[in-house]
Amino acid sequence: MKVFTSDVIIIGSGIAGLMAAELLSFDKNVILITKSDVVSSNSIMAQGGIAAVVDKEDDWRDHFLDTIRAGCYYNCEDVTELLVRQGAKMIEKLKEIGVQFDKGKDGKYLLGQEGAHLKRRILHAGGDATGKELITKLISRVKQNVTIHDHMDAIDLIIENGRCNGVICIDEDQHYVQYFAPHVVLATGGAGQLYSVTSNDMSITGDGMALAYRAGARLADMEFVQFHPTMLVKNGKGAGLVSEAVRGEGGRLITEGGNLLMEGKHELGDLAPRDVVAREIYEKAANHQKVYLDIRPIKDFKQKFPSVTSLCTKAGIKLEEGLIPIAPGAHFVMGGVETTSFGKTTVEGLYAVGEVANTGVHGANRLASNSLLEGVVFANELARAIIHSDESIMKTNIKPIAIMDKKYPQPLPTQAEVQAVMSKYVGIVRTKDNLVKALKWFEKYQEFIQSNRRYILSGEQHTVRNMLTVGYLMTASALCRKESRGSHFRLDYPLASNRWLNQTVCCSISKQQPYVRNKKDYVRNFVI
Repeated sequence: MKVFTSDVIIIGSGIAGLMAAELLSFDKNVILITKSDVVSSNSIMAQGGIAAVVDKEDDWRDHFLDTIRAGCYYNCEDVTELLVRQGAKMIEKLKEIGVQFDKGKDGKYLLGQEGAHLKRRILHAGGDATGKELITKLISRVKQNVTIHDHMDAIDLIIENGRCNGVICIDEDQHYVQYFAPHVVLATGGAGQLYSVTSNDMSITGDGMALAYRAGARLADMEFVQFHPTMLVKNGKGAGLVSEAVRGEGGRLITEGGNLLMEGKHELGDLAPRDVVAREIYEKAANHQKVYLDIRPIKDFKQKFPSVTSLCTKAGIKLEEGLIPIAPGAHFVMGGVETTSFGKTTVEGLYAVGEVANTGVHGANRLASNSLLEGVVFANELARAIIHSDESIMKTNIKPIAIMDKKYPQPLPTQAEVQAVMSKYVGIVRTKDNLVKALKWFEKYQEFIQSNRRYILSGEQHTVRNMLTVGYLMTASALCRKESRGSHFRLDYPLASNRWLNQTVCCSISKQQPYVRNKKDYVRNFVI
């Protein structure tokens, strides 16, 4: 069995993991572990851009208010303020590492506007290839100073006396590998692949959330899953994401009868918050009506959106006709492993950053293009905390663990079966009856979900275990929240009956405390 030691172990190679590795590598020895190859992540596919206040006509308070309005006043206000106030600083840091943001002939940033933003504050790089630009630049730098182990599947965290000391992985040949460090960072992304239609990379199956849960860490807000309104669909299946920036440049959502979908539905029309738009499209689909994104008002579409153009070409969509068939797809998890603003979880030595983490910054519904910003801002906070930590009190017991395996006694479902249950019962629109059906299905595998036993499993079976764990937590949390708020919509608790503008609760989950409501009201009256 191979054993590796380091100062810091980072699990995941998206924007948060790579940025943390870059910032830590100047002071610490860092090993970065990734499930597939280092370029496979949601971040590299990000088309929209990164939101930040860089224009003199904009103000961090405006960005703050847009964020908490989109989050349905469920955001942690202190952390949200930190996010938006650090935006301009992190844009400068990204420029220092070589990221080139798009500018006009006058040398000013070409700022875009997306859903629920009242001002143009979205920076892009390479048109609609912002994620690719950021990740490519970070990988080129990280490879110089960080040890990268790819195709390494993390299966369990190493916990000793309540402290995380490392992680157990299996490599491509199904051999165990153990890593030890005083700081272990989860940067594994979200859980979009729990659904049949998703914008997420194939590797994003909730692994970090499941690892943290089995280690005894607390998770929160798992019921909040954002569905992006405009996934390109071909023959009823998702074929890629159509950026919200397309609507920001004048694209309109229309029904197959040619009517404007969002007219009279929300004051922001096509740029309403994602949960609002997604539900409108879902309602049409439920009535067997198609919805299209009309791109005819946009001049030079192919030049402005090369990535979307490529997706449509591959799917056989004729852009000359000006209509892109779309449907909602699972996009982003607002919940995750509960952390402080610098990434510390409820388990000593364990940190989380990026989509896997729940800082409270996104509330019940993430504001467009705040995800890349979240990744870099909180990677910076995490790196500072680790660099300045007192490691004299952190004694890592570097002693390989004897792994006692046994076979799991019953057949496991396939990934597709988990996706079918989540899509049917825990999707855009939810009811108590459907959630109970899903929960009963997951409870058939309760021992598998809750046990810390390390069974003899293939890589795919480990993935299924994590999907079952996270699907169970999402379902239980959705049953726990008896209201409709943001991305969590229950027909049995419609929006009209809500009083959540002055009440905020949180469903925290851990193996020790199954369901605890404990989040106070963070809403503050801002005078601008």
